Amino acid sequence: MKWDGLRRRFGRDDLIPLWVADMDFPSPPAVIDALVERAKHGVFGYAIQTDRYTESIVQWIKARHGLEISPDWIVPAPGVVPALSVIVQAFTEPGDGILIQPPVYHPFRRVIEGWGRRVVENPLVESNGRYEMDFDDLEQKAKDAKVMFLCSPHNPVGRVWTKHELERVADICQRHGVLVVSDEIHADIVFAPHRHTPFASLGPECSRNSITCHAPSKTFNLAGLNTAYIWTENESLRTAYEKASRRASMAELNVFGIEAMIAAYQHGAAWLDELLEYLKASLGEMERTFEQELPDIRMIRPEGTYMVWLDFRALGMSDEELDRFLREEARLGLNEGHIFGSQGSGFQRMNIACPRSLLRQALQQLQDAVSRRCIP
Repeated sequence: MKWDGLRRRFGRDDLIPLWVADMDFPSPPAVIDALVERAKHGVFGYAIQTDRYTESIVQWIKARHGLEISPDWIVPAPGVVPALSVIVQAFTEPGDGILIQPPVYHPFRRVIEGWGRRVVENPLVESNGRYEMDFDDLEQKAKDAKVMFLCSPHNPVGRVWTKHELERVADICQRHGVLVVSDEIHADIVFAPHRHTPFASLGPECSRNSITCHAPSKTFNLAGLNTAYIWTENESLRTAYEKASRRASMAELNVFGIEAMIAAYQHGAAWLDELLEYLKASLGEMERTFEQELPDIRMIRPEGTYMVWLDFRALGMSDEELDRFLREEARLGLNEGHIFGSQGSGFQRMNIACPRSLLRQALQQLQDAVSRRCIP
């Protein structure tokens, strides 16, 4: 999709694709070996949720994030966005409000509006290159919402929310009866010294008033294998979710996805550590390039995720002009900032999960395009 979908997405296929959130790196060797072995079996019938499947999740979450969850809390899903769709159907009615924090992952809005619910915006506030939550606004907006979609870590601005920030979210949502749905799909891609705090780890009340959405897809480049899952300690929430999931035929597992996830979670930790070091070095080089060669474009350095939020507003272009400039002059395929909400106007999202040689080429093309534009 990232490469083959260029013409469909951008109208041309001669761009460097740094848009959709998957990687240009092969998955860990253990994953590839596991898929080859499964393919040799030759029978690809329906799959079921096994102890191997759930235990691999439990052990990964404990080892990586210090949270002990029960295998009984886990429910598979074909993807995080389909899981959000099930949650909307299970826990809200048409016309109900659902909180989001724009600029934010654009399918949040699509799912909410697609099911006839209302988007309730609690916009993030940016100051000196760092985004913060507006808790005074959240306090007011929570009065008009049934559910909150929490993006943690945040896509596209790259914030890794602190424990204190999450505790304030939890307090507000609990007092106003708002169910927290924590999208933690990027939780494994966090750069030291920052550390991901699972929302459900904040205490029993938070665990009971939340549903966590997770997947190994961003971590190990498995997006095409439908390996997402949700968990919640709250049995009534879990039962309602499972009922809605079955009704929507969203409960099936992918026979290859199971093996890929188990192999990744059991044998992929060292691979992930190497990936994080590589990405961190790429971020450092990228930051220097913007400071020295592209000072009119501001890079918001991410604390987590491999997506970089870029501020082009100093170039003085409209969104349409900026989109055209990047496609036609810089020959880059990025995600337009305005798709993440009006707060993303003048921004673009760049995926840096690619070989550094390709990233350097992309930055050089951007530098050349900006230089040509600035020639009097």
